[in-house]
Amino acid sequence: MEKNQKKAYFYAFVAVFFWSTVASAFKLTLRYFDSVQLLLYSSLFSLIFLALVILYQGKFRLLFSYDKKSYYVLALLGIINPFAYYLVIFRAYELLPAQEAQPLNYTWALTLTYLSVYILKYRLNIYDFFAGIICYFGVFIISTHGDLFSSTFSNSLGVFLALFSTLLWAVYWIYNTKNKVDPVIGLFINFAVGVPLIFIWALFFTKPFNINFFGILGSMYVGIFEMGLTFLFWLSAMKLSVKTSNIANLIFISPFLSLWFISLILGEKILVSTFVGLLFIVIGLLLQQKGKQKSE
Repeated sequence: MEKNQKKAYFYAFVAVFFWSTVASAFKLTLRYFDSVQLLLYSSLFSLIFLALVILYQGKFRLLFSYDKKSYYVLALLGIINPFAYYLVIFRAYELLPAQEAQPLNYTWALTLTYLSVYILKYRLNIYDFFAGIICYFGVFIISTHGDLFSSTFSNSLGVFLALFSTLLWAVYWIYNTKNKVDPVIGLFINFAVGVPLIFIWALFFTKPFNINFFGILGSMYVGIFEMGLTFLFWLSAMKLSVKTSNIANLIFISPFLSLWFISLILGEKILVSTFVGLLFIVIGLLLQQKGKQKSE
C-alpha cells in the first residue's frame, strides 16, 4: 500500500471518532439488553460484517491457507476476544458509570508493557516505572471519586472487572502480534470461534432470544463500529502513514472526546475527579510512549 499521510490522518481521525462513541453506545444498549445479550448480538453482527469484508476484499481463499498451528493459536485467541474480554468489559459497564469504566479500561496499554516483561522479555525502563505510578494514581482518583483517604471504591467489582479487562486485552494483543496471519482473517476466525461459545454461555446465563429493537440496534452499532470497522480504519491509517508515530498520539484524543459524548448522550455529569484522573492516566501513557521512543 502506497504511503499517503493525509489519508492516514483521515482514517485515524475516523477511527478515533468512532472509538470515542462506543462507551456511550455500551451504556445506551445496556438499558435494553443485559451484558451477555449485548455480547451475543454485537459479536454476531461483527462476525457477519467481517465475513462481508473478506468477500469484498477477495480474501476468502486466505481462510484456508495457513498451517494448523496458526488456526490453533487463533482459536485460543478467540476465547479471549470476543468471548472473555467483552464478557468482562460489558459487565464492568453494567456496574459502573461510563465515565469510570472507560478511563479504567484505557490503561490496557500500560498492562501490555508490564505483561511484555514476562512474555516477551521486555526490559522496563524508568519511564515505565513512573508511568505506572502516575496512571494507577489516576485510576485511584477515578475509582474513589476523588476521596483518596476513604479507600472505598464506587463499585469494587466493577473497578476490578474494568482493570481485569486490560489484562485480557493485553494478552490478546501480545500473542496476536506474533501471528503472521492477515489481520482481518485473524479477527474473523477469532469471532468464528468466540460466537458459538458466547451463544452457549447465553443459554445458561440470560434469555438469548429476548429480542428488543433498540437493543438490536445498539448491538449492531457496537458490533460493526467497536469490533469491526474501526479496527479496519485504524489498520489502514497505520499502513498509509509514513511513520506510525505520526498518528499514534491521536489515540489520546479519544478518552476526552468520549467523556464529552458520555455527558452529551447519556446525560452523566462528568465529575472533576474523573477528568483529573483521566489526565493522570493520559500523562502516564504519554510518558511511557516517550520512553519507548528514546529506547528506539
